[in-house]
Amino acid sequence: MGKRLYTTNEAADELGVTSARVRQMILKGELEAEKFGRDLMITAEAVAAARNRKTTPGPLPTNRKARAARGTKG
Repeated sequence: MGKRLYTTNEAADELGVTSARVRQMILKGELEAEKFGRDLMITAEAVAAARNRKTTPGPLPTNRKARAARGTKG
């Protein structure tokens, strides 16, 4: 039996992101994928590695409403 391969949609579901974000991660080299015809396929190991990778929060919002929603002062 071969290794488990995920489509971009399946990988997105596993990672809790959109399929567009999965494709972006592939283009940036953050997620390894192989192309089969027109489809990108991601191994279960690559999905697990991406899920376990530590991430950093994005930049702080610059407008007052966004800061209030996020619960930060400044």
